[in-house]
Parts: sequence; structure tokens; C-alpha cells
Amino acid sequence: MAVKTGTRSEGAVAQATALGVVIEIPSPLDASLIDWRREYGGDQAAAVAPHITLVSGSTTDWESAAAHVRAVASRIASFTVRMRGTGTFRPISPVVFLNVTEGAEECGELHDALVAGPLLHELAYGYHPHLTIAHDVDEAVMDRAQEELRGVSMGFVVEKIGLFGLDSTGAWSRREELGLDGPSL
Repeated sequence: MAVKTGTRSEGAVAQATALGVVIEIPSPLDASLIDWRREYGGDQAAAVAPHITLVSGSTTDWESAAAHVRAVASRIASFTVRMRGTGTFRPISPVVFLNVTEGAEECGELHDALVAGPLLHELAYGYHPHLTIAHDVDEAVMDRAQEELRGVSMGFVVEKIGLFGLDSTGAWSRREELGLDGPSL
């Protein structure tokens, strides 16, 4: 049924649902990261598991979006991520993070494949894989985090990605864990 401009449709309006796709940091590396996120970002930052965001957006059709994420994961091979040293988005955004120095290209390719489908996603800036340590806290705390963690180096093999949505309390929760089963992009 066509709807003329300026008229109301009696049909239901689709509600957007928050959706995130991330690389979760495995044990035992996550323990140090949780401690650092608590020290530099507070309890609220520590409550969110350490991760590298691939996509953060929304969808009006969860099943189609989830099917797309599953299809992308099935085509991607596992890869190594190494994080070394710190970076910041300041003064544009008050964030201190660990740099992804190995695996950044693979993260970018994975990001591009994910946003090529039905995920509603807008970026004010280009995709930059990283792991947030402190966000929107006092400048002195961000300075300290950036300085004290500049020598950090850790790596792991990415064998799976997590598909997250918001639960009834408004907190992010994993809906699916998807193995990276393919040869490559």
C-alpha cells in the first residue's frame, strides 16, 4: 500500500533495537583489563567486559541482522590480535585506549563486512579498532592511564565474536557467540 506524503499510515512503526558485535577478550587477559578499567574508568567502566567493538548500531529486524552476522562469521578465519601501548581520541573524544597493533586490518575487514548488511550503523569518524581503558573521566586520570599503560603488550587469537543486545535492564548482554569458521574474507 502506498502512503502519500503528508498522510499517516495506520501500520506499525518498526522499533530500532540496539545491537553490538564485539571481540571479547579471553581469560586470563581480561582480568588485568578489568582491573585497569576499574582503576582508570571507575566501577561503571569495569562493569562492561573488556572488548574490541566491531559494530555498534541498531536494527529494526533482529533476525535478519543476526543472520547476517552469522553469515559473516562463517566466512572469516581466526586471526591474531596484539595490543601494544596506549592512544587517545582526545581532544575530539575523551577516551584512552590500548592500540591494536596486530590484527587491526582483519578487524577493519570484519567491520566492513558486518556493516555491508542490514545493520543500521553511523560513524562520525572512521573505524579504528581499540580497547577502551578510560572514557569521559577526569583529564588527569586519562593522562595517568595513558602514561602508566604505555608499555602494556598482550595478544590472543580471535576465534569467535559476540553478538550483543540490550537486556530488560538496559545492560548489554551476549545473545550469541559465533565461531570464526571460514578461510578468510
